[in-house]
Amino acid sequence: MSIIKPIIWTGSSLKLLDQTCLPATERYVECYSGKEVVAAIKNLVVRGAPAIGVAAAFGLALSAQKVATKDELWKHLHTVARDLLRSRPTAVNLFWAVKRITSLEKNISHLDLADQVEAIAKGAEKIYQEDIENNKKIGEKGAKLLPDKANILTHCNAGALATAGFGTALGVIRAAHQAGKKIHVFVDETRPVLQGSRLTAWELCQEGIDATLITDNCAGFLMKQKKIDFVIVGADRIAANGDVANKIGTYSLAVLAKEHNIPFIVAAPLSTIDFETNSGDNIVLEERSEEEIKKISGIQIAPEKIKAYNISFDITPAKYITFLVTEKKVISCVNEISLSSLKN
Repeated sequence: MSIIKPIIWTGSSLKLLDQTCLPATERYVECYSGKEVVAAIKNLVVRGAPAIGVAAAFGLALSAQKVATKDELWKHLHTVARDLLRSRPTAVNLFWAVKRITSLEKNISHLDLADQVEAIAKGAEKIYQEDIENNKKIGEKGAKLLPDKANILTHCNAGALATAGFGTALGVIRAAHQAGKKIHVFVDETRPVLQGSRLTAWELCQEGIDATLITDNCAGFLMKQKKIDFVIVGADRIAANGDVANKIGTYSLAVLAKEHNIPFIVAAPLSTIDFETNSGDNIVLEERSEEEIKKISGIQIAPEKIKAYNISFDITPAKYITFLVTEKKVISCVNEISLSSLKN
């Protein structure tokens, strides 16, 4: 288990390790309402598809605790659910978790208010526990793909911070490290918000995993120098045909990996697969503020008047993916047929 605790449920509040402050400061933002959880998701206090889903489930649990009468409960929760779904449009785990909690209505609405509130909290806790368990399974399966010694490139942050506490892409790396394999990680800085240099690098240092930070535009040259053996990334949404939406820059790495015959591994839980979306062309990609590109830590690094295009995600076609690692199994030929086998 990772020593990092990004999400802590107290029963009456949700503590989120503030990812906007790392690595300089380790502090928790404590949320007491669904509205505060929505703000935390929007402002990247909590980020990463699985972590967003877990936080959203607890946000609904907190919202349920604020209701005074049974008649108000589900009307209020559906309102909060709409706000949660608008907070980050690309990460499908958010939609999955919200749907899972709101679907409890048909089975528990006959209960007293207190019993319904308790059932909703238990539903959120179950999502939290399942995420950790599934990520450990992903780590174990993914680690078996790696030799005893390997240099791995990763992008953005798909570690404990992006989940309930173990990680997907970093979960594979963490599991390999714990198994005694000699793993070295090249960490893309991941502009513009620097999730690689601020978060992934911090995680790896916390747990004593050998790592080197690189600029995003260094990856291709390292591949040419034969210094990278595998690329491992997470995912925010996987379409039914295997196309992957992930942090901007992932597509470039996949193309480079293909050119240099380097295995490209995507590690993600089944909850990240969106079987209702046929291909990556139909995935809504979030655009964020221009200021994220034009400033770093509040410091202006570009002319104020320059226009900026800040698309947060890109689409990697399934043909570039060597392995998709899920908690259920590893898929080596990623397409609509192979992914459909995960439904059973």
